[in-house]
Amino acid sequence: MAVRLGFLSTYPPTQCGIATFSQALLSQLRTAGAHVGVVRLVDEREPSVPPVVHQWVAGSARGAADVRDVLDRYDIAVLQHEYGIFGGPDGEDVLDVLGALHVPVVTTLHTVLTSPTRNQHRVLAGIVEASAALVTMTETARDRLIAGWDVDPALVTVIAHGAVDNRAAAHVPSAGPTSRRAGRMTVLTWGLLSKGKGIEWALRGLAELRDRVGPDGSGTLPLYRIVGQTHPRVLEREGEAYRDSLIALAAELGLTDDVEFDGRYLSGPDLRRVVRDADLILLPYDSRDQVTSGVLTEAVAAGKPVISTSFPHAVELLSGGAGLLVPQGDHRAIADALGRVLTVGGLADGMAATSHLLAETLLWPAVAGRYADLATSLLAVPVRAAV
Repeated sequence: MAVRLGFLSTYPPTQCGIATFSQALLSQLRTAGAHVGVVRLVDEREPSVPPVVHQWVAGSARGAADVRDVLDRYDIAVLQHEYGIFGGPDGEDVLDVLGALHVPVVTTLHTVLTSPTRNQHRVLAGIVEASAALVTMTETARDRLIAGWDVDPALVTVIAHGAVDNRAAAHVPSAGPTSRRAGRMTVLTWGLLSKGKGIEWALRGLAELRDRVGPDGSGTLPLYRIVGQTHPRVLEREGEAYRDSLIALAAELGLTDDVEFDGRYLSGPDLRRVVRDADLILLPYDSRDQVTSGVLTEAVAAGKPVISTSFPHAVELLSGGAGLLVPQGDHRAIADALGRVLTVGGLADGMAATSHLLAETLLWPAVAGRYADLATSLLAVPVRAAV
């Protein structure tokens, strides 16, 4: 009999990386024969369709108890954890669900902090205690978890983020304004927009590169595309302040003809077309702590060369030759890296070839297969009595 998996996660139409991750993973698990359902985290109740089987409304009086009842109907509960998606300080409301479940819990940790607050440490410690298995997406996150929470290494499995195969698809013109201009490399940064993405450093790096090549070499500058809407949570608090600041900075630096802003939220085929249209992916993130990046995974799985700041996931995935690493907040280093890709013959092709070799391990069929195997291995383990 196929394993029955009950997910607790954000899920579309919510626009966030974990929702997109969960949708892709569930779709592949269903294709492979698993029976899956989703308890979706929402701020207020909305119409829902399968695989959503229940909605956990933030702050609802019986929310946690109802979620426990739903998840106990499955063989395995699969928790997608990020501090900001659950209610209570540091998402502590999730502990009310986990404390009384009768089925084994597999927890995917999207963030493992090096310096958590006391309460963040307490919340994750409670999740660890309640989980039969823990999944991290990088070795760095696994090492942090073992060192910082005294976790038995045998309980932690590294399974990559997952991506759609975007390497061999036929070229289809992207929706909306075209990004290509004759003779120019196209550089792409995409994803939900918010402070911390470091795009201001990328803009300053592009201006630095222009100043180096001089007016006679201006035609060699790449076209820089910034694609994605402002993160919904950021939009609620700050509106379009960050995007507006970037547009103003591009104008101040004289880059109006070298930068394109596309504020659409893209997913599925539209996003894959935009990525295929790019020659190079640029991830100028400010974080030194990020152990998981879906954008990075998608870029490598598409066989694209990457320039990225040295956050842990990038160091792990790109150090073998799939990309160039630069320090955070260093626009001159970004200019250096862009200049190398533009001028060193074969460099971009070599990076792309390495990405192609890595892609097979990152594609959703392989990733979903590892989740299914992990879940199946837990079915023979006796479950603990609920507290």
